[in-house]
Amino acid sequence: MASPTVAANAYAALSRMMETGGAEKGTQTSGGPSFGALLKDAVGSVMEAGKKSDSQTMAMASGKANVMDVVTAVAETDVAVSTLVSVRDRVIQSYEDIMKMPI
Repeated sequence: MASPTVAANAYAALSRMMETGGAEKGTQTSGGPSFGALLKDAVGSVMEAGKKSDSQTMAMASGKANVMDVVTAVAETDVAVSTLVSVRDRVIQSYEDIMKMPI
């Protein structure tokens, strides 16, 4: 189970992604980041969390890291992956709902 700190960090990371965005000015009519850019940032964030978790685990195995750091990194990765899977499932469900709409 994720701790409140891990959840707060995940929400803060999502907030930063929403603020910075990935779209160039002039390419969006709404002024916000494109969906593709948000998706790319989210996947990149999950990959970074996984790499951090792996490096903490390797450091722990060599005796250079604290157990708490490893547990925190693994929990952050778990939250990031769970969020990404939830978004994926929701996108697939939305696509299926659109395909069921009558023309």
